[in-house]
Amino acid sequence: MSSNNKFGTIIQIGDILVSEDVVTEYFACDYAACKGCCCIIGDSGAPLEESELEPLEESYNVYSKLMRPQGRAQIDKEGFFSIDRDGDIVTPVVDQTEECAYTTFDEEGNCFCSIERCFFQGTCKFRKPQSCWLYPIRVTKLTGGGQALNLHRWGICKDAYEKGRREGIHVYEFLREPLISVFGEDFYEALSFAARKILSDGAQV
Repeated sequence: MSSNNKFGTIIQIGDILVSEDVVTEYFACDYAACKGCCCIIGDSGAPLEESELEPLEESYNVYSKLMRPQGRAQIDKEGFFSIDRDGDIVTPVVDQTEECAYTTFDEEGNCFCSIERCFFQGTCKFRKPQSCWLYPIRVTKLTGGGQALNLHRWGICKDAYEKGRREGIHVYEFLREPLISVFGEDFYEALSFAARKILSDGAQV
């Protein structure tokens, strides 16, 4: 189901509202261009769900081996999460920097998530914060109990938008795996159906 208002088309799937640009905009991470700088740039840490705090702590002994000394020191000082100026639960940021405490670097200075690296190595069941995996989608909890999925535009991701356009990959297609993981197969199938309808109608204009 979709509806139009002054903000554009809104796709409604159950109690989840999805902004039109999630299906019309192109996006595909271009790591070769950005080097993972989203881990070390920003005015706050990555948003965390309350349900993620326990697995973060439980797996710490595994992924902390990949973290930088500064990151481990920040966790020792602050704990596994912090509260930002908006009152949201976020990952800690290393003092005097914009670097997420859970960041790791390779020999060439490329940034990675230490948690996700361990996940791919098979040593950690928790992959990484949902907000990072779903980016550039940001999820907002609505007062009525529903959720809103909106596209977050960040200048450091301009190469990802360009790559997505070159390769013909839309945001919702690039994020197929995390969208299914977080919201389920039925949700993704409904979103894909709505996307095909919106994109088809747009092509006919």
